[in-house]
Amino acid sequence: MNEYPDFIITTDRSMMSNHHGREFLGFIATGPPLFLPEPIWRFICCPKPKVDRFGRPVEAPYGLRKIEAALLDAGFKVAIVDPDYVDRYLRRVKAVMIGHHDFFAYGPPSSEWWLITGRVPENRRLFTEFMKRLSSHKRRYGFRIIVGGPAAWQWLWEEDKVDRWEVDTVVDGEAEVVVKELAEKVVRGEPLPRYIYVGVDKVPKLSEIPVIKGASVNGLVEVMRGCPRGCSFCSVTLRPLRYLPLDHIEKEIQVNVSHGLRGGVFHSEDVLLYGANGIIPRTEPLLKLHDLATKYLRSLAWAHVSLASLVVAQREGRIVGKLTELIYSKLDQDFIGVEVGIETGSPRLAEKIMPGKSAPFPPSKYPEIVEEAFAIMHEHRIIPAATFILNFPGETPEDVVKTVELLEKLRQYRSIIVPMIFVPMGRLKGEREVIARVKIRREHVDAMSVALEHSLTWAERIMREFYLKGWEQAPVRLLLKYFVRMVRWRVAKVLKSLENFTEKELVIPKL
Repeated sequence: MNEYPDFIITTDRSMMSNHHGREFLGFIATGPPLFLPEPIWRFICCPKPKVDRFGRPVEAPYGLRKIEAALLDAGFKVAIVDPDYVDRYLRRVKAVMIGHHDFFAYGPPSSEWWLITGRVPENRRLFTEFMKRLSSHKRRYGFRIIVGGPAAWQWLWEEDKVDRWEVDTVVDGEAEVVVKELAEKVVRGEPLPRYIYVGVDKVPKLSEIPVIKGASVNGLVEVMRGCPRGCSFCSVTLRPLRYLPLDHIEKEIQVNVSHGLRGGVFHSEDVLLYGANGIIPRTEPLLKLHDLATKYLRSLAWAHVSLASLVVAQREGRIVGKLTELIYSKLDQDFIGVEVGIETGSPRLAEKIMPGKSAPFPPSKYPEIVEEAFAIMHEHRIIPAATFILNFPGETPEDVVKTVELLEKLRQYRSIIVPMIFVPMGRLKGEREVIARVKIRREHVDAMSVALEHSLTWAERIMREFYLKGWEQAPVRLLLKYFVRMVRWRVAKVLKSLENFTEKELVIPKL
């Protein structure tokens, strides 16, 4: 490192990890240690990354890389630093910038684990440990603390922590532009605003989105921002839709490859809408995007696709088949991992909360679209980690029954399905009490039971046939198999005790 940085960018261990090269393992950090000692739990979900002699990780979370790139392009001296190495910089640094997906474990699925087990999730424990250590140094050295990222809204529910840990600024929203303004204020020694909300008029234009300068965790590369579907529970729909140009995407892939990463993840709220005609996927831009990946990578995953897009893509132009044929013929893989959102099996609730989720199909057809999408993925060896949401505003027992009926139909399809408790984000953003005190009904328990049995059954098959197959992954594979079997044993006991269950209130305590 030629010059001592004025700004360091960092986060806690739950985020600063490559999760053994498997994005899905990172989600284990959203729960508390179960059936395993905490050090082993942390080894599974968030092992320490490789770092250079200055404590800079080879791979860092993509959001941090974007902030780093924005500041470097603006001429600031900045470095991303692993949390274990932060202390050595604090004597001279002007500001510490911290990003996170779930600062206080209020996001899904952390809040659900917390409610059900009554134990604090590991990501909150790790973040709290880190901030206590950081704030103790701030009192001594006087640097600024700026926090942001997708979970910035959680600081509004924990305002006492802003004061206790002496956080100077919370940035809520896309920060590539405003972070440069904050950095200028820091350098000039000016006061910082307590809270910044980046509205639609302040988000970066395509020309203002920088190319990352260092490798991102597991080769993740953003291909588009925003989503046109307008689901009221989702914060992404509050952002304008922008497609990143192919040359921008190629440069970021090249950065990752130059640092030794030969696997990649295309990130978007709906990868199949890249270059789309509204909400109708188009063959040409998708084939160009994926052909670009095959020139550099050995493996590829999708961060997220919508189920309606899968169905339209396959019905209209057999696009899913063409993409998987391209990927499996040119890359060293025989499946694609992806996250999808089922959300509900109730057409009534779908029309009320997320009328665009099923588009171009009507909400009344949504359960049929979900099943068709799962059949398409099963046929083309696309393995989804799927979620559905319980306790939506206005939800009735009949709505949950419809979700259970849909889950029963999905049993035959290769997938992991995870229930989540509604978290008030997007246009439904609300108070902490919405998730801190949740009434669980019999129907909720039935939905969770069906999903858990489905996931445990398929998890063993997926691990055996597709996932963590190499010898170097044997320790993680064996620990996960042990965990799955312990969960199955524990669930059987819990379900027996719930035979006469009707209703119970679950509470997250105020810490």
